[in-house]
Amino acid sequence: MALLQVNNIETYLDQFHILQGVSLAVEKGTITVLFGRNGAGKTTTLRSVMGFHHIAHGEIYYDRTQVNGLSTHLISRKGIGYVPENQGIFHDLTVEETFALARGKGEEAEEKIEWMLELFPDLKQFWHKKSGILSGGQKQMLAISRAFINSDGLLLIDEPSKGLSPIMIEKLMIAILKMKEKTTVLLVEQNFMMASQIGDYFYIMDNGKIVHNGFMHELKEDKEMCHKYLGIS
Repeated sequence: MALLQVNNIETYLDQFHILQGVSLAVEKGTITVLFGRNGAGKTTTLRSVMGFHHIAHGEIYYDRTQVNGLSTHLISRKGIGYVPENQGIFHDLTVEETFALARGKGEEAEEKIEWMLELFPDLKQFWHKKSGILSGGQKQMLAISRAFINSDGLLLIDEPSKGLSPIMIEKLMIAILKMKEKTTVLLVEQNFMMASQIGDYFYIMDNGKIVHNGFMHELKEDKEMCHKYLGIS
């Protein structure tokens, strides 16, 4: 079984049937990218995995343990880190305080912090500064760092490149690729150029369903599929 296994899940938001039989598998040590147009159900998929949304049908397994039905807090404790689209950073906390709030004590946590600061040296410069003064890209670095320290094997990252400059997008792309040495990533991303360079596998969502999946190199070669579902010519 894959590290994360999502089996035929159905999710409703109010009366709307958002996820309609979504299944996907994320293998350990890989970057899997979930593509799709706005409103396809990508964020709802991540939030369903994290327990923010109740699933009406189906199962979700992390590391061979069924996690659907657990609270978001308990799912996080199982080892899944989540970086939401809005980053979820507390602007009144310093970078140091944000790292300190991340779960985990002792040598392993310190090693993770050190590794993330090497990966994102910008954060060292603002260690004692409030997070609110960071640029959008630096806030994204902080959000990813916090989730990584909190996690134990899997990161769900939602639209990390949104609103960022090309230079910052490149920094994030290199960093997420490097993170594959330490963790597994399920990435939701609209920036096809970025995601296609770092992803190993892909899934495409359309109207709440998975319509295609496979190796990333296959998708890059399939111009018709990219145009039909992603609007890429």
